[in-house]
Amino acid sequence: MDYGTLIGNSFAYVKEGVIDKVNKWLLLIIATLILFIPLMGYILSIYRGTNPAPEVENWSKLIVDGILLLIVGIIYAIPVIILEFLTIGMAIATMKSNPASMMTATAGAGILGILLVIVAILIWIISPIGIIRFARTAQFGEAFNFSEILATIKKIGWLSYILALIIVAIVVGVPTLILWAICTALIIALPILGLVIACIIFLIVVPILAIFEARYLTQVYESAGTA
Repeated sequence: MDYGTLIGNSFAYVKEGVIDKVNKWLLLIIATLILFIPLMGYILSIYRGTNPAPEVENWSKLIVDGILLLIVGIIYAIPVIILEFLTIGMAIATMKSNPASMMTATAGAGILGILLVIVAILIWIISPIGIIRFARTAQFGEAFNFSEILATIKKIGWLSYILALIIVAIVVGVPTLILWAICTALIIALPILGLVIACIIFLIVVPILAIFEARYLTQVYESAGTA
């Protein structure tokens, strides 16, 4: 897998389809303003393999698709949320425990913490393929068809696939951290004006990063030769 080509193609996709088309970019900013729902619907259309970047239209469909994608994300997040609550609960119990039971509570919290990390990593690996399968088939259950998801990852190659995920996490994560640092500094330096500027920067940049990542993951999925 040529990761440089994946990144280059994804950047070209964003530049030609969004950055060079200011009107579309403005519509995507509006889509982000509406609780991200239409933006998520737009991302789903990218996962379907639309090339070049689709137009921002048919808002009712974008909203419905966005809600469906949100539901899929919530379902995938449920195990992590449950484990987080259990881990926090066990940690609180540790603080309140008497010395006799503290070691048991601490061990329990530690085990839950490790399990939380393992489950979060598994979901991070599995969910992108599941979501793209849902986008391609228009069948909700395909987002959780784990046998087909694992078969697709096997076709891509486990090492190649995981490395691809790590690379996109870095490529998208570094600008996100820089953006967060800039926005935080603005808010601290200029509380009201800084917050307004930070929100504007956020709205401008987030659609670009989301579309870049979606196109990148779509190419990774298609490298398996799967429709």
